Amino acid sequence: MRKRILILPGDGIGPEIVAEAVKVLDCLRQDFGLNLEMDEALMGGSAYDAAGHPLPDATLALAREADAVLLGAVGGPKWEQLDISMRPEKGLLGLRSELGLFANLRPAILYPQLADASTLKAEVVFGLDIMIVRELTGGIYFGQPRGVRTLDDGQRLGLNTLTYKESEIERIARVAFDIAMQRERRVCSVDKANVLECTELWREVVSGIGNDYPQVELSHMYVDNAAMQLVRAPKQFDVIVTTNMFGDILSDCAAMLTGSIGMLPSASLDAGGKGMYEPIHGSAPDIAGQGKANPLATILSVAMLLRYSLDEPEMAERIEKAVDEVLDGGLRTPDIWSDGCREVGTVEIGDAVAAALSGQ
Repeated sequence: MRKRILILPGDGIGPEIVAEAVKVLDCLRQDFGLNLEMDEALMGGSAYDAAGHPLPDATLALAREADAVLLGAVGGPKWEQLDISMRPEKGLLGLRSELGLFANLRPAILYPQLADASTLKAEVVFGLDIMIVRELTGGIYFGQPRGVRTLDDGQRLGLNTLTYKESEIERIARVAFDIAMQRERRVCSVDKANVLECTELWREVVSGIGNDYPQVELSHMYVDNAAMQLVRAPKQFDVIVTTNMFGDILSDCAAMLTGSIGMLPSASLDAGGKGMYEPIHGSAPDIAGQGKANPLATILSVAMLLRYSLDEPEMAERIEKAVDEVLDGGLRTPDIWSDGCREVGTVEIGDAVAAALSGQ
C-alpha cells in the first residue's frame, strides 16, 4: 500500500537539510521499491510570510491526511517581533496539538566515530544510548490560565500553569515502558515531586503503571539531579520519561553528550503511531544558506519515520547503516569535524549517504 508523507522544510537551514533527506527517500523509492508519495507545504516563519499564519489551514489539512510528517526546523530572529500567537514556534506547537502528538522520542546515541567530538571524556560517553520520552501536548507549555496581566498596583504579572491529568501521565508512561521492553528494561521517571504537586501526581501515576511492567526496573529522580547525572554518569540511563518542559531541557543536555546536536533525530507520535519527525537542532539562522548545516539528524529522522510510522524497519536500518558508512569514511560537516577527517558541506554529506544506500 502506498504511504503518504508531508514535507515541511520550514525556516533557516530547514530547506537545506530536508532536501538531503528527500534525496535519501528518493533513493529508497528508486532502488528498493519504497511505495511512497510526498507532498510539500509551508510552516513556521515562511508560512507567516506567505500566508499570514505559521500554520495555514491548507498545511494542517495535508498533515491530517498524511501517514507521517517530516519537518526541517522553524523560527529565527526575523519573526521574534511578532505577537507570540503568530511566531513560527506556534505553528509547531499547534501542529503537535492538532495531530495529538503526545509522545516525543529523543534518542541520544553516541556514534563511536564521534567519541572525540563530545566535550566529556570518551570513557564517560562511549557506548551512550539513551531514549528520552517527553510528554509533548500537556504541562506548562499548554496549561491555562497563562499570559501577562496588569495587577491593581500597576505591576505586570507573568503567568503560566503546570497541569497534568492522570490519563495524560498514564499514556506517556506506557509509551516509555513499552520502549524499555525492547531495550534494557530500565525506566527513570524524572519529576520535581518534592516541590510541585503536579509532579507528585506524576510520580504516583507512573509508579502505578510500572506495576503492569514487572520486567522493567523503575526509578525516580528529581530533575535537578537528573541534569547533574546526565553529565556525571550518563550511561546509567536507559529510558527517561518526563514532563514537557523537563524533557525539553534534558533532551538538549543529553544531545550535547553525543558531540553535536546536529546528529540527533526525534519522533513525535500519536496514539496510533502516526508521527512528525524532525532534527532537534533548530533552524540555525546564523549558518542558513552557507551549505554548512549537518543533514544527518534529518536523515536519521527519516529512519525513525520509516520504523515507527510506516512499518519499514528494514528501510530504516538501511539508512542507519549508510550513515555509519559515511562516518567511517571520515566525511564530516563543520560541527562534527576533527583532525584526520575531511570537512564537507550539506550536499556532499547527503550525496554520500545516498551513494552508500545505493551500494547496499
